[in-house]
Amino acid sequence: MAKVEKHRLPGVFTIKTGDRSSLATRSLVPGASVYGEKLIETEDGEYRLWMPRRSKLAASILKGLKEMPIQPGSRVLYLGAASGTTVSHVSDVVGLHGIIYAVEFSPRVARKLLQLSETRTNVFPIVSDARHPTRYSPLVAGSIDVVYQDVAQMDQARILFDNLSAFCSDRAWGMIAIKARSIDSTADVKVVYKKEISALENYGLEIVEMVDLEPLEKDHMMVVIRVKG
Repeated sequence: MAKVEKHRLPGVFTIKTGDRSSLATRSLVPGASVYGEKLIETEDGEYRLWMPRRSKLAASILKGLKEMPIQPGSRVLYLGAASGTTVSHVSDVVGLHGIIYAVEFSPRVARKLLQLSETRTNVFPIVSDARHPTRYSPLVAGSIDVVYQDVAQMDQARILFDNLSAFCSDRAWGMIAIKARSIDSTADVKVVYKKEISALENYGLEIVEMVDLEPLEKDHMMVVIRVKG
């Protein structure tokens, strides 16, 4: 019998079966598995196991993330949404009172994202280039609480800053999954991380937390930032 416990982070749960413990979110669309994840039926609803090797956000939580800006009711701009694996769990977390504007550059990859939005009414897919927020700004209604960025580009820090500037007010949040090998394929990852952190600080952003995702994600670090008020 699976035992469900609330995680210390809002909207996240822990499922315990025997001596095994897994992260999970409560499904907004019961009966629907998005990427082959296991569904757990309980008396108070259905939960979806959140696989840390398929989601950098889940990996961050498993590695001890303390500050989770994405919460029930949050308005999220998700850059690099891909086919919607992590987006689907963020959809569970923010719930029907939240919204996710999910930006993906590749039309082919975005097909699954579009399918996801057919059943998840809080997901608004946008096929566009995250490097140019003015191109999709007419599609984003109202101020954004959190910009989550997971794109494989050399100028990750600038992309995050440009989107924060376009859509967020003071004290808004950002989360960026730094991909060291996309920025510099030869430099030591610690040097790359330090350079990107400095770039974020030079944009006037406050570094709140840094989580190295090894061994769940090689050469990746999750950084939580906040816009200074």
